[in-house]
Amino acid sequence: MNLPNKISFLRIILVPIMMFCYLATFIPYGKVIAVVLFIIAALTDLFDGKIARKRGLVTDLGKLLDPLADKMLYTCTLFLIVIDGTIAAPWGILVLTIIFIRDSLVNGIRQVGASKGVVVSAVWSGKFKSVLIYIFIPMFMFISQGLFVDTGYVACDIINQILVICAYVVMGCAALATIWSAVDYTVKNKDVLMSKPNTEE
Repeated sequence: MNLPNKISFLRIILVPIMMFCYLATFIPYGKVIAVVLFIIAALTDLFDGKIARKRGLVTDLGKLLDPLADKMLYTCTLFLIVIDGTIAAPWGILVLTIIFIRDSLVNGIRQVGASKGVVVSAVWSGKFKSVLIYIFIPMFMFISQGLFVDTGYVACDIINQILVICAYVVMGCAALATIWSAVDYTVKNKDVLMSKPNTEE
């Protein structure tokens, strides 16, 4: 297993550890620790693909691990902050559904492309979507710790309100970017979807 694949695998390992810290109420500031682990895991996404391309270490295993690690990280974490009510209903469920549908669509397009011998490349809109997701999720995770709630200080209440508003705004932008990404993938790969499968004589 080369270095980029090890980085992707590390991101996968960090997911259950992060979830444990988030859910373990007996750990002091467990959700803050979970935020730190989430950010570390998200940052590894910047390095595995870049290192693989720069050093010529792109492998089939890496092509599997990298997107799998990404989806595990943000889907599992978003699920946590939805079920614990940190994101007000029904917005959390709606965003989670949008992301799930988009990822399923892109996976389907890639599978169709693979069956026809066509490599479906990543698009800029998908990367932009991921950045926004990696921003709003840790914001809500931090909010769920409640560090600025019921402190008796007006300044803390104001900070908490600003953080909540910013988190919802970024989440809304992420939802729109996710929809845009789904449309972008579909339009740019319409020829792949409409063409006939390759057949050998």
